[in-house]
Amino acid sequence: MKKNLFVMGSLVLSLLLFVNCTKKSDSTATTAGSDSQSEILVGEYGSLTGSEATFGVSTNKGIKLAFDEINNTGGINGKKIKLITLDDQGKPEEAAQVVTRLITQDKVVAVIGEVASGRSLAAAPIAQQYKVPMISPSSTNPKVTQVGDYIFRVCFLDPFQGTVMARFAIENLKVKKLAVLRDVKSDYSVGLADFFVQKAKELGAEIVADVSYAAGDNNFKAQLTKIKTANPEAIFVPGYYTEVGLIAKQVKELGLNAVLLGGDGWDSSKLSEIGGTAVDGNYFSNHYSSDDKATEVVDFVTKFKSKYSGETPDGLAALGYDAANILVKAMKQLKEVNPKNIRDELAKIKDFKGVTGMISINENRDAVKSAVVVKVEGKNNKFVTTFTP
Repeated sequence: MKKNLFVMGSLVLSLLLFVNCTKKSDSTATTAGSDSQSEILVGEYGSLTGSEATFGVSTNKGIKLAFDEINNTGGINGKKIKLITLDDQGKPEEAAQVVTRLITQDKVVAVIGEVASGRSLAAAPIAQQYKVPMISPSSTNPKVTQVGDYIFRVCFLDPFQGTVMARFAIENLKVKKLAVLRDVKSDYSVGLADFFVQKAKELGAEIVADVSYAAGDNNFKAQLTKIKTANPEAIFVPGYYTEVGLIAKQVKELGLNAVLLGGDGWDSSKLSEIGGTAVDGNYFSNHYSSDDKATEVVDFVTKFKSKYSGETPDGLAALGYDAANILVKAMKQLKEVNPKNIRDELAKIKDFKGVTGMISINENRDAVKSAVVVKVEGKNNKFVTTFTP
């Protein structure tokens, strides 16, 4: 009896192992983009948690809105897009890990993400290695697309954004004495600060102070006291909203009479929650304004509010929407949807009418497009002016 039970148990175990191995083999046998798939798998990675979580959450909402629209009209050649979203927790090392998983385990045909340039730079080499196209909605550091020919973006670059804010300070606000407060831990902040300083000097302004902090700091009074001594008319703070709100409050506490200027890293509803009234009256460059009366913007804002309980979309949501729709446009041109064919079509994108403006992908896989400057007024950002390349 014991012998028979042992034999039967061995047979059952062998059968289970065979079935399990067969299933595992089947799940990994289909290559990315194969026509045998009933769905088109697209990956997304972003900071859904962590200190800059509003970036990832907003981007994700824009992407989902775009894919819902295409799926509701039949998908791509009859196939629905399935979005697989992974949280990188706002950490570069996590960004590298989740993109590896999306490509090697989930077998996605393309990846959308990230917002922060540092995290895009951590993940881009992996996408390039496996030759899976990656589209960053909003990483503005020039180095991102320099990683390789499978890396794209739909936003403007920091050289242009730095130029925009230097010109705005000098030509629109008529200031000549400028200070800079940069985050030394951020590729985005350091790069943007450098481009701003270069252009400001070209335009005849004086940089009276250039000091730094590190992401995660909450006391900036030593740096601001040094800046106050230099008596600038404006301070360029190319950081993320998490620190900018605190910096604005401490500027007021120290009685530092200077307008604050920044980049698109300010774009979050949390900015006014952190900084209160101290952030009001300051300016930053952005990718679009929800006040824009262009048809594409009005339609997008209306659809976004309908889907997300009246929420007004920020620039990150708009860029996520544009990135997803540019990917859709590329895939619609293909008989066979696979990473190589998608990459080739993305490189051909010209004069795409996006929510964030007309988008053309150049030879470096960067978007050539305009930027806007907005003024902070509570939780609203009021459109001020547009700068074209």
